[in-house]
This record gives sequence, C-alpha cells and structure tokens, in this order.
Amino acid sequence: MRELPLPLALTARLLPVAVLASAGWALSSGPFAATEAGEQAPARKDAAASGSDESAPSASAASKTYSQAPAPCSGISEKTVKSLVPDAKTAGKEITSTDKAVRRTCSWNALKGFDYRWLDVSYEIKASDDKARTAYEQRVKEKSGGGTVPGLGDTAYSVVNLTTEDKQQTREGMVIARASNALVVVTYNGSDFETKEAPATDEINKGAIRAAKEAVAALDDAP
Repeated sequence: MRELPLPLALTARLLPVAVLASAGWALSSGPFAATEAGEQAPARKDAAASGSDESAPSASAASKTYSQAPAPCSGISEKTVKSLVPDAKTAGKEITSTDKAVRRTCSWNALKGFDYRWLDVSYEIKASDDKARTAYEQRVKEKSGGGTVPGLGDTAYSVVNLTTEDKQQTREGMVIARASNALVVVTYNGSDFETKEAPATDEINKGAIRAAKEAVAALDDAP
C-alpha cells in the first residue's frame, strides 16, 4: 500500500479557501503552496529515559498492540474541534483510504471571517513496534527543527514552520507520536487573510499538541 505524504497534499487545502475569490481576494495559488521558511518550535526537554524507545525490551519489537486504526473523526472531541477550528463541522470529513484497517485520516477546516484554520489527524498501524519505530524516526528526520513532546505516547515530536507566498503567511504545526505499533500524526495550521499574518507559534504548537493527546488516547478505543 502506498503511504500518503504527511501532511496531506497542500493542494487539497486550496479548495476550502476558494470562497475568498468571490470576496475579491486574488489568491492564484493560495497560502498553502508556499515554501517552508524553517521556523523552529519552542525548545523542549527530552522525555525521561524511562519513557524512551531505547529503554523498551527487545521482545517488544515483534509485538502488535493495535490491530486496526480507530475512527479518526472520533479521535478529537467536539470541544477541541470548536476551539481549534471555529465554525468547522465538528463531525469532520474522513479522507478516502485504500485500507482503513491500517491508515485512516480525518480533516476539519473552516474560514471564520478572515481567519482560516485547518486540522487533520492521521492514524497508521504498522505490523510491529519495530516498523512503527523506524517510520517514526524517518518522519522526524524529514521534519527537523522541532523538539520532543514529553508524556505523549511512547515518544513524540513537534515542529512548527512558517510559510509565505504573495505576502500571505501561514503557520503550520505538526506532531508525530508513536504508541507501540501505531503512528499518530496531527497537522494544524492557520492564516489571517485580512492582515496577511499567521497565528502565533505558541497558539499553533499548543493546538497541535492538544489534538495529538486526544488522538493518541483514542487508540485504546479502537476495536
């Protein structure tokens, strides 16, 4: 099965902002096609050694705690959706997957006034802890500049970046977490189309981590 790149293809995010054209906004490609400017998230301390992958017994490499992905749109509470994505439909929209047992993603997006927010949560179930660990390490390597998130899953990482196109800023945060043989990836971004500025780093970072904590907890509710 071919794995989709994370975060979701940026071009898929242009559709929700097409409504701006009718309001006189000239967005030829939208803020989500911009080039990363490499903004680093606030520094964090590493998790205690007792919670790191290195301390896990070698026998865990062959284990498979989770057999399938949970319903992704149920992984985030309505309260959190309303807080992070004002005016979004709290039910969310599940993205089509070729195999729902191993990969499921849900997205929420909305434009309230001139403020745009996008949130997506993705679950990936690997064949073993070892494979999940390898996938996690690769994702972190590809998203350098962030820091670890203590107390989230077996190990977790967060990074925030700023992108700019046609003077329009977009700030995006990503949290990658591993819990046994499951990967949880949360992407959260925002733009202000009136000021052309992006939300503060702290707002985006804390929002992504808040969603990730709920999404990881939802793994235990999977059938």
